[in-house]
Amino acid sequence: MPSENQGSSWPPAWLTPVPQEAIDRGDGDLAIEFAEAFGTIGKDGIAGRTGEALRLRPWQKELVKRIFARDVNGGLLARVALVGTPRKSGKSALASTLALYSLIAEGIEGGEVVVAAAEKEQARIIFGEAKRMVEASELSEMCTLYRDAIYVPSTNSVMKVLSAEAYSKEGLNVSRAIVDEIHAHKTRELFDVLSLSMGNRGAISQLLAVTTAGQKTDMTGQDSIAYNLYQMGKRVATGEIVDPSFFMAWWEAQPEADHRLESTWEAANPGFNDLVAADDFASAVLRTPEPEFRTKRLNQWVSSLNAWLPTGKWEQLNEDIELDPEQPVIVGFDGSFNGDCTALAYCTIPQDDELPHVGLIRVWEKQPEDTDDWRVSTSEVEDEIIQFCQRYNVKEIACDPFRWQRTMEAMQELGLPVVEYNSSSPSRMVPACSKVYQAVTEAQLTHDGNPTLARHLTNAVIKTDRLGPRIVKEHRGSPRKIDAAVAAIIAFDRATVGRVEAEELTPQFFI
Repeated sequence: MPSENQGSSWPPAWLTPVPQEAIDRGDGDLAIEFAEAFGTIGKDGIAGRTGEALRLRPWQKELVKRIFARDVNGGLLARVALVGTPRKSGKSALASTLALYSLIAEGIEGGEVVVAAAEKEQARIIFGEAKRMVEASELSEMCTLYRDAIYVPSTNSVMKVLSAEAYSKEGLNVSRAIVDEIHAHKTRELFDVLSLSMGNRGAISQLLAVTTAGQKTDMTGQDSIAYNLYQMGKRVATGEIVDPSFFMAWWEAQPEADHRLESTWEAANPGFNDLVAADDFASAVLRTPEPEFRTKRLNQWVSSLNAWLPTGKWEQLNEDIELDPEQPVIVGFDGSFNGDCTALAYCTIPQDDELPHVGLIRVWEKQPEDTDDWRVSTSEVEDEIIQFCQRYNVKEIACDPFRWQRTMEAMQELGLPVVEYNSSSPSRMVPACSKVYQAVTEAQLTHDGNPTLARHLTNAVIKTDRLGPRIVKEHRGSPRKIDAAVAAIIAFDRATVGRVEAEELTPQFFI
C-alpha cells in the first residue's frame, strides 16, 4: 500500500501546465484501468510480490492523466512527454503498461509502438515487462508473441524493440514511442528519427521519454538530448515558453539540498519508503560518490562523476548586470591548439565593495555538423577583440600565446594591452583554479548566466596530482570543450590580483 508520504509526491519539482478540460477529454482513466487490470509486479520488493496486481499510486495516476490529455479534436495534447524520476520509482512497470495500452486499447488501427533505448538490451527491459504481462493474462489470446515484437492481428498493430545502435531505422511509422533512459543516448539521432517517423500520424502519436538524470553533455560536447528536453520543460513550466505540445513531469531535489538528509531523499523520490525502502538510501549514501548519488537517487544533472564545481553553486551566482563601458575589465583569451574551439571571456576589476563579474564575450566552437577541416577564423577573433576593446575599458588581454603569436603581435601593434598567460602551466593554473573555486563556493563573484560558459564549466573535471588540483578535459580526445571555462578563469585570476589601482596594470608580452 502507498505510504503516508504519498500526498507530498504530487506535484513534482517541475510540471508543465495541462488544462483540466484537456485532462477530462483524455483517456487517462481508461489507461489507468487497463494498467491495473493487466499489469503485474515483475520483481519481489516492498511494493509487492512477483505476479501480484499492479496498483498505481496517486502520483502515477495524476501523471498518466496528463500524458493522455487530449485537445478539442481528440488528438493527444502532448506530442513529446518527458518523465524524470530517480531510480527505483517504477518507471519500467508503468511504461510497459502504457505501451501495451497504446498497442491494444488506444483504438489505433495499424499502430506501431516502439520501445527504444540507447542499447537494445536496455530497450528489452520495458519490452520484456510488457511481454510478461501479456503472457500472464488473457491478453495472450489477442496477441502473437515474438522475441522482439508483439503483434495484434485484429488491428494489424505491432510493438517492437529498437535501439540507438541499430544500423537502420528507415521505414518507421510510429504511433507511440517509449524511449527508456534517454539520458544514456550518446547523440540525439534516435530521438530525431523517431520524431520524424511520427509526422504522418499527426496528433494520434506521442513520444514518451522516461529517464533518470545523467550528464548534461553527450559525446559531441553539446547539451545531451535529455538535458535539452529537460531545459525546454523548465521553460514551459515557468511560463517562459507557451507550448502545450510539450509535457514534462520531473522529480528532483533542490540544487543546494544536503544529499545526506532523509528529507532530501523524500522530496526527490515519489516512491520513497513505498516503492523503495528508506534504509536503501541510508546504505547507498554511504557507499556512493556524491555526484552519482545526486544523479541516480536525487535526479539532479551533473557534468561528470568527477565534476569540478559543486552541484548548483554556479547557477546561484547569475546576476543580470549590464557592463558599464567605464568599468575596468580584463579579457581572458583561450585559443585552440587544434582549431576547433577558441573563447573570449571578461571579468570586471572590482571597485570598493563590488564583486567581480564574469561574462562570456564569444566562443568559436566546432559543431557536430561541421566538417573535419573546420577551423576557428583568426580574423574573426581579432575583430572581436578589437571591437570589445573599443566599446569597453579593457586593461588587459591575458592570453596563452601558443600558436596565436601572430594575432597577439598584431594586437600589440595596435596598442592593445596584451599580457602573456600560460594556461598550460600547472604553477599558474593550480592557484587560479583554486581562487575561482573558492569564489564560487563562497559566493564571491557574479556571472552573466551565459549557457555556453556554464556548459564548458560543467564539462571541466578536476585533476589532482603532486602539483595540486586544476581543471582539465575529461580525457585528451574528449569533444566536451572547456575553453570558455579556462578563459573565464584567466580573466578572473588577472582581475583579482589585488592591485590597488587598475591603472597600475602593465602590459607585457613575451615571444
